[in-house]
Amino acid sequence: MARMDTTRDNEAAADAGDRARRFLFEAADIRGESVQLDSAFTEILAIHQYAPGVSRLLGEMLAAAVLLRSNLKFDGKLVLQARSQGQIPLLMAECSSTGEIRGIARGADLATASHFDQLLGDGSLAITVDPRQGQRYQGIVPLSGDSLARSLDTYFTQSEQLGTRIWLAADGQRASGLLLQQLPAQLTTDPAEREQQWQHVCALAATVQPGELLELGTEQLLHRLYHQDPVRLFAPAAVRFQCSCSRERTLRALSAIGPSELEDLLQELGCITMDCEFCNQQYRYEREDLLDVLGPGTQTILH
Repeated sequence: MARMDTTRDNEAAADAGDRARRFLFEAADIRGESVQLDSAFTEILAIHQYAPGVSRLLGEMLAAAVLLRSNLKFDGKLVLQARSQGQIPLLMAECSSTGEIRGIARGADLATASHFDQLLGDGSLAITVDPRQGQRYQGIVPLSGDSLARSLDTYFTQSEQLGTRIWLAADGQRASGLLLQQLPAQLTTDPAEREQQWQHVCALAATVQPGELLELGTEQLLHRLYHQDPVRLFAPAAVRFQCSCSRERTLRALSAIGPSELEDLLQELGCITMDCEFCNQQYRYEREDLLDVLGPGTQTILH
């Protein structure tokens, strides 16, 4: 039966609708993570006008990014990218180690399908771990199965030695997910017993319905699935929508264009604007803002 861990500070709890929660099976080397996104998800959807099928998949991507973020042991971010020949050329979600999320479906203006294989058919799924310090790592697998969750299961089957399973659900207002992952042998060292425990918790999780993922709180969900198993439930961690764009980052992007092209743009337009596709923030640069980028000897051109 699920019980709360009271050793963690309750101030870490997020509001009821945007949070991730970790849990442990006390009699097995298995951990879990749940995520529920409400306002963070609707804030992201409010920026773009996506069709229902696209919104659902983006919600699942955001929930998955939060779940996988729980594996990070450093300051940085985890990025999920799905590229396909389907109606969504690029679907992307990222979550920082501090629980800040953002996401986008690029080129999906005409996407009207609701089935996974039509929206993300014939594509690949990339998981990128991007620490602020240290080496960036990326793993890529084909999009497979009939859902994003099954594609992620395939990724972990091919790339990880420890078992990992994921369940995802989303609608137009909420996104949720559940992750189960084996831990290195400590409590149970017998391989056959470890496998039996793993199959047991996965079989019960497989009975969960999308509506239950979306509507039940973590305690309710764990009681529904594992009321006969001792489970230790930790305090919630905050998740929120926060774009990582900044004036400094867009200025660095402009510096890659080249001084001569920037000069042409300035003479034609008078100024240069950069729009963030994730949050619609606009950054405006006058000539005097770009003197360092344009290079030494740049002078104001008078007309």
